[in-house]
Amino acid sequence: MIAYKLSEAAAEDFEAIFEFGIEQFGLSKALDYQLGMKKRFDAIAYQPKQYPAINHIRLGYFRSVYGSHSIYYRLDKEHILIVRILGKQDIKTEL
Repeated sequence: MIAYKLSEAAAEDFEAIFEFGIEQFGLSKALDYQLGMKKRFDAIAYQPKQYPAINHIRLGYFRSVYGSHSIYYRLDKEHILIVRILGKQDIKTEL
């Protein structure tokens, strides 16, 4: 398994998703969602090519859907770089 790393933007997305979850659903559900997303990061790192490539959007990128969010990532030489975690945002402007 290769390691994963969150870009600065993805780390900000992750934090914003957690804060929104607390506000909307409570701490317990927000923690569950966050834990589930971390497990998805691990699954991506374990088998990064199991999720579809999105070359039509951005060459070399992949997408994994978790809950109501899409995790966009690419394979770098040393790790998986999770670039963004987006909900309903416009992919073309946010990615």
